[in-house]
Amino acid sequence: MKLSVLDQSPIAMGETPETALQHTLELAQWAEKLGYHRYWVAEHHNTNGLAISAPEIVMTRIASVTSRIRVGSGGILLPQYSAYKVAEIAKTLAAFFPNRMDIGVGNSPGGSPQTRAALIDKPDRDPTEFPRQIADLQGFLHNSLPRDHDFRLVKAGPRIEQVPPLWLLGLSERSAKHAAKLGTGFVFGHFIYPENGVKALQAYRDNFSPSFIMKEPESIVCIFIVCAETEEEAEKHAVTQDKWLLNVSKGLGTKVADIEDIRRHRLSHEDREIIRENRKRCIIGTPESVKQQLLALQEKYQTDEFMVINNIFDFEAKKKSYRLLAEVML
Repeated sequence: MKLSVLDQSPIAMGETPETALQHTLELAQWAEKLGYHRYWVAEHHNTNGLAISAPEIVMTRIASVTSRIRVGSGGILLPQYSAYKVAEIAKTLAAFFPNRMDIGVGNSPGGSPQTRAALIDKPDRDPTEFPRQIADLQGFLHNSLPRDHDFRLVKAGPRIEQVPPLWLLGLSERSAKHAAKLGTGFVFGHFIYPENGVKALQAYRDNFSPSFIMKEPESIVCIFIVCAETEEEAEKHAVTQDKWLLNVSKGLGTKVADIEDIRRHRLSHEDREIIRENRKRCIIGTPESVKQQLLALQEKYQTDEFMVINNIFDFEAKKKSYRLLAEVML
């Protein structure tokens, strides 16, 4: 099994965005040392709780302070941008760091309708054009646009030979089939919507067509994991992630609160139900418990790679969680 990391660069209460970004660099170096396969960074906008708004810049910094681990976007919000521009970003990154870059793209709006309008500077762009944009991005990356395409003569530079692989992030059978049709990798967000995982991954495998990018289907499942030496310790830290997810779902502040702050506030019955449902998106426990649950998910999903996200408050406990997981799985 391969293990990778997805980092949203969460900002803990009492910390600054600068601190969160420095933690991202430190965690990437830590993950490389532990033997993780990839380190991907997310993209979020108009939020006070997540520090990464320009993943391509953060990817460059991460690759500059590491030497082996693959670095990627999880993902660039393609509907908000030009496929041509994203292709040029991808190729530039790959020119600086050959055979180390992954380009993951998603269909998220990136925030509120107003935030999306600010991102694209054209509020009336049709968000249903995502499949066309994916095909265009693939064409610009590999110089394979159809002869009748409006931009057939436009080449994305720099004109390198080793183009980074393209991955499509998704939550549904529909997105899985898009990835399969174009022959890209597929990343399923168990950490967002676990109910669709089996059907989506099966649809991806059943419909996969080989391409310039991949000859065989390649999938990754992304999941929240909190690992500690005891169940009690894992639960102690997991409650900070529980509260963060709860606040996100309610549109409240998205900084990660510490344990003492959480203890000062009573949870309603509705809050507890939301947290209970959110736990389906997570694995929490000791190394051996986490290992058994991951192996069961591997069999269920038929994938050989998991991308781990951990948004607890305590940064040292987060590093320890990744270490314990690597020691038992890698």
